[in-house]
Amino acid sequence: MKAAHIFGIAAVAALGGWGWKATQAKHTAPPQPKTAEPLCELCVSPGSRASLLLAQPSSIANPDPLTEADIGKALNEKIIGPDLALEEVRVFNESRVPEMPRVRTAAEWKTKAAEYRKNILDKVIFRGSAAKWRNTPIKVEWGETIENLPGYRIKKLKFEAVPGWWIPALLYEPLNLKGKVPVVMNVNGHARTGKATDYKQLRCINLVKRGMIVLNPEWIGMGQFANRMGHYQMNQLDLCGSSGIAPFYLNMSKGLDVLLAHPNADPKRVAVAGLSGGGWQTIFISSLDERVTLANPVAGYSSFKTRARHGMDLGDSEQTPNDLALYADYTHLTAMLANRAALLTNNAEDKCCFTAGHAQPPLLDAAQPIFDLLGRGEFLRSHINHDPGTHNFELDNRQQLYRFIGDVFYDGRDFSWQEIPSADEVKTYDELLVDLPEGNGDFNSIALGLMETLPKPFEGDKRRRLLKIINAKNYTALAKRVGGEGEVAHYQFRIGGDWTVPGTVFTPDEPKATTLLIADAGRKALAKRVEAALANGRRVVAFDSFFFGESKILSRDFLHVILMHAVGERALGVQAGQISAVANWAARQFGQPVELESVGRRLSVAARLAAVQSEAISALKMHDSMRSLKEIVRENKGANELPEMMCFGLLESFDLPQIEALIAPRPVLVE
Repeated sequence: MKAAHIFGIAAVAALGGWGWKATQAKHTAPPQPKTAEPLCELCVSPGSRASLLLAQPSSIANPDPLTEADIGKALNEKIIGPDLALEEVRVFNESRVPEMPRVRTAAEWKTKAAEYRKNILDKVIFRGSAAKWRNTPIKVEWGETIENLPGYRIKKLKFEAVPGWWIPALLYEPLNLKGKVPVVMNVNGHARTGKATDYKQLRCINLVKRGMIVLNPEWIGMGQFANRMGHYQMNQLDLCGSSGIAPFYLNMSKGLDVLLAHPNADPKRVAVAGLSGGGWQTIFISSLDERVTLANPVAGYSSFKTRARHGMDLGDSEQTPNDLALYADYTHLTAMLANRAALLTNNAEDKCCFTAGHAQPPLLDAAQPIFDLLGRGEFLRSHINHDPGTHNFELDNRQQLYRFIGDVFYDGRDFSWQEIPSADEVKTYDELLVDLPEGNGDFNSIALGLMETLPKPFEGDKRRRLLKIINAKNYTALAKRVGGEGEVAHYQFRIGGDWTVPGTVFTPDEPKATTLLIADAGRKALAKRVEAALANGRRVVAFDSFFFGESKILSRDFLHVILMHAVGERALGVQAGQISAVANWAARQFGQPVELESVGRRLSVAARLAAVQSEAISALKMHDSMRSLKEIVRENKGANELPEMMCFGLLESFDLPQIEALIAPRPVLVE
C-alpha cells in the first residue's frame, strides 16, 4: 500500500496505552502499523500531541494513486465483525425496559396498576388522531344464522372497530339460554384460516355446549383479511401521528362490547383465550380492559427483556407498539391481572416463540407476588404443554382452559373439563364467510386519509421539535484505529457508549476538504464515489451507521428496530446522532469543512436529520434520495421494509422539504 504520510517514531513512542479512556475530548489510541496515518487528535494524550506534530514530516507526493480495486478491497475489510451490531442493539433495548416496582401493600399496587393502565391507554393506544376513535358507539350488523347444530347456533355478524373498518365475527349461542351465563372471546393468532381455524372452532363449540356465549372474531391480517393487509402496515399510522395499535385494541374491545350487549351475558364472568398472536391479544386486552375477569394467553408473549435476548420472541408491530415500554413491560401487564384470574400456558418444545423454559418464569416471578399481595394467589396458574409440546392450542391446552373456567366461573361444581368430541361440526372456511362492505378500511386507507393534511403547520422552534420527535442523540465519537496503511486507515468509532460503528478514512496528498460518505448498501458499495472524491483532492470518511452495511443486524433486523421504538427510542435519532458524531469528529480532527454525502433512499432521511443536528456538516449531497415521507404510505410500505422510517409523528409535523429548510443556508443538493 502506498504511503502519503510517514508516521514518526517519536510519535509512536508517545502514544502509550490503547484503551477507550477519554479525558475531556481525548482518549488513548490503538496499536499502529509500522507505516500509517497519524491517529486522530482525540486518540492522542495531551502530553504527546507536540511530539506527534514534530515527528510528522510534510506529505510526500504519491505518483501512484489508489485504484478503484484498491479502494473496493479496503472498503470490504471487516472492522467490527458480524456479531457486534446484534449484541449492542440487544443491550441498548434490554437496558431500557422498566423493572417491576417494589410495592408493600395491595392499595399501593392498585394505584400503580391504575397508573400503568391510564398511561398505556392515553399515551400509547389512543394518542394523536386515534383518540377520536376511543369512545365511538358500537355498530353491529347481523347476517345469516347457521342452524341445526347440536344445542347451539352460529350467528354471523360484523362490527365496526374503526370508522369505516368492519370486523367479521361469529357468535356461538346456546339454544336454551336462561339467566346470566359466562361469555368468552376466542381470539386467534397467525393462522391464515383465521376464525375458521379448526382448533379455534373446537374451542368455541366446546364452550358453547357448556352453556356459554362465545365470540369468534376475525383478527386483523388473517382469515378474511389475509392478503389484504399486514401487521407491519400499522406503523404507517404511527408515522402520521396516529397510533397504529389502536385498531388492534378496538378490534378486541368492540368484540367485548358485542358479547356484553347480549341480554344473557354475565359481566362478572368474562373470559378471553388465544394462541400465539391470540395469546398476545389475550394479555393486552385483559390487562387493560377490566371487564375481562379470566385470561388464558397461550404461547403469546414474554417480557421485553426476554425478547431482547431471545430473538425468536421478537413480536410483530402490534406486540411491540411505539413507546409501550416507557410505561410498562409485559411483566407489569401480567401482574395487572391480579384482581382477576390468569392461566399462563406455554409449550415445552415450541420452535416458534415463547417457549416455556425462557418465557414463563420471568412472568410468574413478576406476577405471583402481586397476586399473593392481593390475597389471590390461587387465581394465577401456569401450565406447560408436553403433548405435543409444539406451538399449539390442541387438546391438552384446551382442556386446561376448560378446567380453569370450571374452577373460576363454576366453582368446579358439575363441570366437566374433558373435551366433548365435536370434530364433525367444524365448518369450512367458506361456510363461515361474513359479508363485508366494498372498500372496507385498512391501515393504508386510514394512513392515506390522514396524510392528506400533513404536515400540520405549527408555531415555535421547529428545530427543537424535530429533534424531540426523533429523540435526537447528542453523541460524541471516540475513534480507535484498528488497521490500514498509507492512504487508508480503518477505525472503530465508539459512539455515545452504546454503539461501535466501522469507518475507513482515505487521505490524498494535501486534502482540501473532507467528504463523509454513507450508503444504504454499506460502505463496500462506495468505491467509485471514494475514487472520484480522492481525485478531487478530498479526504473521504466512509462509514456504516446503525442498521446498514457492516452495522446491519444479521438476525431479525427490523424486529430489533421495532423494539427500539417500543422502549421509547427512535432509530432515525440513533442514525442521525451517529452521523453527526462522526461529522463532528472529522471536523475537529482534520480542521476542514465536512460535506455529508448519502447514497440511497433510506439513509437520505437520516442524512438530512444529521445536517440539521450538526453545524459541522457544511453541505449535504444526496443521491437516489427519498423526496417525501409520503412515499412510504403511497407505496404501502411496512415496518418490515422501512423500520427506521416509522418514527411516531414525524410526518405529522415535518416532511422532507421542511427538514431541508432547517439546514439552510448551508447547501442541499438532491439527485
